[in-house]
Amino acid sequence: MTFFQKISQLLNTEKKIHFNHTPKGYEGFLLKKIFEQNTSILYIARDDSSLNSFKNTMRFYAPNVPLLLFRGPDTVPYDRTSPKASLTAERTETLFVLSERLKTSTPVFVATSPQAFLQRIPPPSFFQGRSLFLKKEETFSYSELQNFLHQEGYRRVEVVHEPGEFAIRGGILDLFTPSLSTPVRLDFFGDHLQTLHPFDPLTQLKNNASLSELKITPSHEILLDETSIRLFRTQYREYFGASATEDALYKAITEKRLYPGYEQWMPLFFDRMNNLWDYLKNPLLAFEFQATESLHATEESIQDHYETRRQDVTQKTPKHSFSETEVYRPLPPQLLYASPSEVQDLLKSSKTLQFTPFQASQETDLDAGGKLYDWSSLRSKIKAGVLKETTLFEEISKTISTHLQKKQSPLILVGYSPSSLQRLSHLLKEHFSFSFKEISTLTEIDPSDENTLYGSILPLEQGFETPFLSFITEQDILGERLIRAPKVNRKAADQILEEISSFRTGDLLVHVHHGIGRYEGLLTLDINGNKHDCLALSYDGGDKLFVPVENMDILSRFGSEGSVHLLDKLGSAQWQARKARVKKRLKDIAEKLMAIAAKRALETAPSLEVPSSLYEEFCNGFPFVETDDQLRVCKEVIEDLSKTIPMDRLVCGDVGFGKTEIALRAAFIAATAGKQVSLVAPTTLLARQHFKTFEDRFKHTNLKVVELSRLVPSKQAKENRAALEKGEAQILISTHAAFSKSLTFKDLGLLIIDEEQHFGVSQKDKLKEKYPPLHILTLTATPIPRTLQMSLSGVRDLSLITTPPVDRMAVKTFVMPFDGVTIREALLREHFRGGQSFYVAPRVEDLVPLKTQLSKLVPELKILCAHGQLTPNALEAVMAAFYDKKCDVLLATNIIESGLDVASANTLIIHKADYFGLSQLYQLRGRVGRSKVRGYAYLTYSPGKLITENAKRRLTVLETLDTLGVGFSIASHDMDIRGAGNLVGEEQSGHIKEVGIELYQHLLKEAIEALKSGDEASFREDTASAQVSYEGAVMIPETYVSDLSLRLSLYKRLSNLRDDGEIKIFADELMDRFGQIPKPVQNLLDVVGLKRLAEKAGLEKVDLGPKGVVLTFYKNIFKNPVGLVDLLNKSSGTLKLRPDHKLFFVKGWTHQKNRLQDVRNLLMMLGELSQKEGV
Repeated sequence: MTFFQKISQLLNTEKKIHFNHTPKGYEGFLLKKIFEQNTSILYIARDDSSLNSFKNTMRFYAPNVPLLLFRGPDTVPYDRTSPKASLTAERTETLFVLSERLKTSTPVFVATSPQAFLQRIPPPSFFQGRSLFLKKEETFSYSELQNFLHQEGYRRVEVVHEPGEFAIRGGILDLFTPSLSTPVRLDFFGDHLQTLHPFDPLTQLKNNASLSELKITPSHEILLDETSIRLFRTQYREYFGASATEDALYKAITEKRLYPGYEQWMPLFFDRMNNLWDYLKNPLLAFEFQATESLHATEESIQDHYETRRQDVTQKTPKHSFSETEVYRPLPPQLLYASPSEVQDLLKSSKTLQFTPFQASQETDLDAGGKLYDWSSLRSKIKAGVLKETTLFEEISKTISTHLQKKQSPLILVGYSPSSLQRLSHLLKEHFSFSFKEISTLTEIDPSDENTLYGSILPLEQGFETPFLSFITEQDILGERLIRAPKVNRKAADQILEEISSFRTGDLLVHVHHGIGRYEGLLTLDINGNKHDCLALSYDGGDKLFVPVENMDILSRFGSEGSVHLLDKLGSAQWQARKARVKKRLKDIAEKLMAIAAKRALETAPSLEVPSSLYEEFCNGFPFVETDDQLRVCKEVIEDLSKTIPMDRLVCGDVGFGKTEIALRAAFIAATAGKQVSLVAPTTLLARQHFKTFEDRFKHTNLKVVELSRLVPSKQAKENRAALEKGEAQILISTHAAFSKSLTFKDLGLLIIDEEQHFGVSQKDKLKEKYPPLHILTLTATPIPRTLQMSLSGVRDLSLITTPPVDRMAVKTFVMPFDGVTIREALLREHFRGGQSFYVAPRVEDLVPLKTQLSKLVPELKILCAHGQLTPNALEAVMAAFYDKKCDVLLATNIIESGLDVASANTLIIHKADYFGLSQLYQLRGRVGRSKVRGYAYLTYSPGKLITENAKRRLTVLETLDTLGVGFSIASHDMDIRGAGNLVGEEQSGHIKEVGIELYQHLLKEAIEALKSGDEASFREDTASAQVSYEGAVMIPETYVSDLSLRLSLYKRLSNLRDDGEIKIFADELMDRFGQIPKPVQNLLDVVGLKRLAEKAGLEKVDLGPKGVVLTFYKNIFKNPVGLVDLLNKSSGTLKLRPDHKLFFVKGWTHQKNRLQDVRNLLMMLGELSQKEGV
């Protein structure tokens, strides 16, 4: 009898089955075989992480099996926050599909987690029949469709990003139904559905695919209709009494409003509730190893949370709440979850299957034949020197070679990413030859090809062999690593950011010609009978300035949110004087940058070659998977070191983005080439962190790493200095000690500076003078704005790391009113898993009362405070205590925004999060979620406080960006408030305050580019910003784009478009997203097109009047007067030069379209003439 026949026999005869010798990752293969025998399966994973791994391995084993996931909510039991909308939509879709399958005999395969398995859910009848089927070219009531979406729990938004959302713009309806992986754009003409196109939620652009039909399924497990609201009100009063009608939850549901965390009262909306197993007909309950223990732990956790909430309500002064916290009345656990006795009854009556990697002793056990490869003991013996004549690669290579020679089951090499898979196969090929083929599913294996080693990307941590197939994993070979985040569209992510970062009323804006004013809002003005959208700015003395939207490119933000600065006075000379001063200083800075670059080009340095095999093995010690950015920067550094010109590269990336690994690899190359390396850090604590990292990575080499800082005893420091002088130590990690006159290196070849703004330029120059052919690598977490990135090329070598290296589990972000129970739960959960927490407040004065409150809330935990008013030594002592795990919670202001990488700190709570800017929130959240454990961020605001729409948008955008998989630093965006950093070591903040951060960056960019092109005069002069007067309305009407913030961001993007090609792409996007372009929008696009051509022609104004077109040159000067005279002579009288030096253009136009094209042609001719200056 074959193995699979034995499985069939056991399934037919036994109720309780154990599969022993089943390593993690093998379950999917066996369950696939069982499912093929027409058996419904309900698989219970140990936790959410295991559930995700199971999903991915099932895709490999059985790509055609329709596996349904039913995840638990991403909240704790009795939470005050709602699960993420995308998760709720996914759960609802699973329940809908299962309810429809109940009507058939088709087997189903569902995978779930313990909390979801126990959770009460609506009965199948609630979902049955709740779908809508639409076909292209058919008629369906547009208004009825909108009513259906509201009724089925879809949320109306301005821009669709997540499942369960829809947006309406005229006859266009964007919809993200949970049954599809991308949203769909429906184009109606009246009630006639013309087209159905999937579109990208990032770019909002539809792809070339077209759908012929669409099935719209429910998006929420609770419907707020009259029946459910009536049931809720009745049952809430029955459980909690008549006085409970004053509760905020009761009032919100009565008014048909969503309330945070209302899902915790789901049973009150229904007559009866069911569980997940009620949705399957006689399923086989299959439990991952230790899943039953997880079930028991979940039951205990639910009871604990309930007791905490219940005590909170019964005590008159709640122990875990601040006084203003809204009352929370919990339902008994048996209403929300299956009771332990129910679960026991289910397990007794159902057919169950338990997986275990060990040998069990039941008669009904079946040996699955799986066996883990145990490389760890072999690795330990090699490291300890017990096995001296071999390496781990050689042993693994022997195993693979023997396996392939014996023509056993297919062998699959498992990597976490394509690059790591390629490197693994490359390393193994150095030990023996074999053919290699990458596959994505098991079906791609050729049974007749027994000599091939296959490769695949799978979340398997440990390899194993079975009678049917075997795996060797990256972790087997290289040790533990982390899985990288998915790739994302960076450009599209920036676009989303622009759309939520538009100007807000009250912002300080800088007008390039008139200076600093306050933005008062977007107004529609009537200009000569034509409507025109303008931005209103107020200036000192109450003067007003109206800037047409197409001229938004001459406006920039002054600085960060909440900036305070005196307004300029319109017509005053002060602004021009300030701007001229800054321009002069910027020219000096740009010249200094150019001089440094020119000097470096003349210097020589030794070429440092990469020792290939040793370098590969050193790289394999990196416990993460490199991102594309990291690999690119490593390649750039290797190329720099191999040249005979000294390297001077600036690597810019947020803390934790992998800059240290680049420093490690550069240090390895330099040290193995016989050169010494010095890494300089700004604080003793960062130096100690770097020292530990370097010491750990270099311990298997013959290279010695030493440290010099206040933390090093004087005797040890003396020995370290002597070792460096003699060349016995190759790598120094230090603070400012590296610049000491008493320190001498035998042969210093590479200087690595961490955060160069903390060191003076003179210090760096002294080292360069002392060791002339010095390679310099600088690391910084201060963002380089995008406006400067391109212009710096060729002046300073710049490498950007914009994507985080690890996001195995994205940071779970919750936006919620402050709730003592949730905060206590979050802090204790982190403590009990061996971690630490950050608690951040916006102001120093918030810290003392917060510490008092937190001490009562979590008396079990030790809390320390950190803020910028502490002395440097005191602050460093607090940070050192936190880093060394001598306290549990660091209560701080936003000084933690950048700095130490504390891997053990994975919970962040932000007090009054609505006081922080978007960039700050993103940076703060970047402090957690850096290791292999889940990171949590709680963005809290005061209960009962009405926060502004803009603040709410800032808080919730972090969740939206996460669900889109956008792993990029908001801080590196143009809107960044921290500026360009000290690019040449100069203090720039005074000049930035003179003109504002964005204009400062723009002017610095212009200065550098002017010097590079040799056209210094153009920088001294203000460049023309042409104005175009146009007949007809010039605007984006509210009827076309209703959301003001989105309208402003579109204006901003449009004002930055540089040519006809970009304008055409933008117009296509508008038509795609919002429908047929109305006349006022077309006029706006035409005006921007004319404006760009006018600027290239050196024009200040283009006035399209009823009798003709008047063109005004900038300062009444045209660069090519000879060419202009020639053009006038050839114009047959249609073009005249007036006495006031303005051009007048007139023809017998019968249609505005013809006039527009003629004006465009004339502007292009003038632009060409202008480029031929003086010809």
